[in-house]
Amino acid sequence: MKMCCKVFAVFLLLVVVFYQVGSTPSTEQQAEEDSAKVLFPWRQKTMGSGGLQRAKRAWVIPPINTPENTKQIPKNLVQIKSDTLEPGKVLYKIQGPGVDEDPKGFFEINETTGWVTLMNVLDRETHSKFKIKAYALDLSGKPMEDPTELEIHVVDQNDNRPAFVQEEFTGRVHENSKPGTSVMQVEATDADDIETDNAALAYSIIGQESIPPFRINKTMFGIDELTGIISTRDVGLDREEVEGFNITLQVADMSGSGLSSYSSALIYINDVNDNAPNFTSEAFQMSAMENKVQADIGRITVTDEDEPQTENWWVKYTITAGDPEGNFDIRRDDATNEGIVSVVKPLDYESLNYYELVVMVENESPLRLMGPKTPPSSATVTINVLNQNEPPGFRQSPLRLSVPEGSPAGTLLASNIALDPDRQALRYDVEYDPDQWLLLDDESGEITANKEITKNSRFLTKDVYMAVITVEDTGDYPSTATATVYITVLEVNDFAPEPFSLSEFMCNDPEKGSGLVLSATDKDQPPHSAPFFFSLDDSEPENIRNWTLHRINDTHAALRLLSAVVEGEYVLPVVLSDSGTPALAEIHMVNVTVCHCNDEGDCQPILAAIFSAGAGLSLGALLIILGSIVLLLLLLLIMAAVEQCRRRPIRKGMLGVSDDDIRDNILNYDEQGGGEEDENAYNMDQLRNPNEIIPPPTTAMPRGKQPVRKDTPYNYPSPSYPRKTPADPTDIEDFINDGLDAADKDPNVPPYDTALIYDFEGDGSLAGSLSSIASGSSDGDQDYDYLNSWGPRFNKLANLYDKH
Repeated sequence: MKMCCKVFAVFLLLVVVFYQVGSTPSTEQQAEEDSAKVLFPWRQKTMGSGGLQRAKRAWVIPPINTPENTKQIPKNLVQIKSDTLEPGKVLYKIQGPGVDEDPKGFFEINETTGWVTLMNVLDRETHSKFKIKAYALDLSGKPMEDPTELEIHVVDQNDNRPAFVQEEFTGRVHENSKPGTSVMQVEATDADDIETDNAALAYSIIGQESIPPFRINKTMFGIDELTGIISTRDVGLDREEVEGFNITLQVADMSGSGLSSYSSALIYINDVNDNAPNFTSEAFQMSAMENKVQADIGRITVTDEDEPQTENWWVKYTITAGDPEGNFDIRRDDATNEGIVSVVKPLDYESLNYYELVVMVENESPLRLMGPKTPPSSATVTINVLNQNEPPGFRQSPLRLSVPEGSPAGTLLASNIALDPDRQALRYDVEYDPDQWLLLDDESGEITANKEITKNSRFLTKDVYMAVITVEDTGDYPSTATATVYITVLEVNDFAPEPFSLSEFMCNDPEKGSGLVLSATDKDQPPHSAPFFFSLDDSEPENIRNWTLHRINDTHAALRLLSAVVEGEYVLPVVLSDSGTPALAEIHMVNVTVCHCNDEGDCQPILAAIFSAGAGLSLGALLIILGSIVLLLLLLLIMAAVEQCRRRPIRKGMLGVSDDDIRDNILNYDEQGGGEEDENAYNMDQLRNPNEIIPPPTTAMPRGKQPVRKDTPYNYPSPSYPRKTPADPTDIEDFINDGLDAADKDPNVPPYDTALIYDFEGDGSLAGSLSSIASGSSDGDQDYDYLNSWGPRFNKLANLYDKH
């Protein structure tokens, strides 16, 4: 029985073994396919009877998640496989960020097995995910499939503490604010994933202290744990009690149960005008000197519990009574809030010796409703006026007087010129009177003329004389006042105008000429001078019948004829008056010469004088005078002709006597003479040998003045000119050039580019005749090219003769 059992057990074991051997490949493959870390991105499937076909990647590979900060390095993440070829005949590759692109070195793949391995620690706050591409290649490196994309997500861990955005927050809230009033909002951040609880923040207040400490112990503020908004929780915020609060804040992730950090918030209490100002006293005393404007005669003080140097603390003062004339003003001292009382209009002790001002004080900013409902504080300010010796004063300063010229000494110029507010006696004195014009009574102050007032004084400036006088009272401490006296000397009409004629003659025909223009002058000044008035004296009817005067302007008039008169001299009485007050007029005798005029209206005074003089001469005397004039003219004509005949004719060459600069001028040679025998038409001495010329006598006509050279000193000696022709005709060019060079450098002859005359040709010429009469050919047959070799001065001559 035991034996049977053993045999049966062995049989079962063999069956199991054979079953295992037959089913292992299928089981392992199924297990591998069921594994979550094995992917078949290139899986093939059977499509009906068509056999095996490559499947399209229509399905999405889920992301591969791996936690950050893992210490298990290296770590297999996922295995990829391709079932296209048999195992061992496929190579696997990956590329992209984390592999061969920045950041490099995070992932690798086993080429044979297809396992993707993490090689470095990941930080989600730096890189939250990676997208890499996977390739399946055959052993030759040829791609077997299209690349597929693997997405690796880095799973967040709570490895970052939340942090406030500021080390200290500052906020403000008005005093007496209601509970629930928003004060400020604090903010914190967390670098962890905001989609997880790792970044779920919660705010809280863990401490509160008043400033100054221990003034308020109850909790005055609360915070919204989600938004971080801080609001008031209780009543009783009084700035006069506390200035503010120092609050300790906390923020924690994981909704308050995770990592935490701390900060602080300063909340200041804003002042509101809930306290009215009040005077420190009901009455104030001060003094002010009369006759003075004083900026500060005293101060009044107030108190205010609101915040200093704000509109709730600054006050304004108002004078409500006691100052009807507006003599006082109260301004605020911004630093102390005190009221500065000042005198803006001088006080008069004699009129009122004290003032009682009622002053009210209130804030610049209106009082809030929660403030006390009391009337504004007021106080009485008593101001005593102090008496002083007031200086006398002139009724008019400067003192301006007007005195007619010629006023005699003793003329009263001014009186009652000063007064004294204290009604004291006054003393007067002259401080400056350069020409001693003034006589000043030292007690009454009357000013009289010390001498005749004239315009001849050298101290007058535009007819104004200046002096300075002083007045002094007789008090214990005398005061003095000074005034400047300006005396304007008025013009008096004491000169009559005088005429003068602007022309000498006028036509006897009224239709010709413009008449005789008369003008006038006056030694007086306006308004006692122009305009002037011209008229003819009507005592002689003949003047009125033949002559008339027409006014041209304020100072000129035209004298014209009404009918023709005989040429000659006339004396007309002209009445001339000025515009003075009273006006002065005089009769002046005006001499008028009436002459005969041509058709253009031009006067002929000589003929007029002759005819005028002929009225008293006989006809014979008149003929003798005319004959003498004709004879005198004939004698002058004869003398001029004789002098012209005696004058030796002078032939002017190109370098002859001339006062003009003859450079670049064309000279006319209009006289050729009658040959060698004709010595009258041309001076033959110019063709003679200069060695045989006899010096001319001293009576000969002097040589004319040579032109002055501006480019060189004219008083230098002249250079030597070449006078004899060269023996060799071929040297003619050098001869001419030497002459030109000497002429150019000669400071006593006309300047450059002036033609020169060489008046001596020598005893004889070796050259043949240049005349075309003796030549056998015409000028056109001659060759003038040799002229070009003589230099640039003969180029023009060569061009004229060269027909080519």
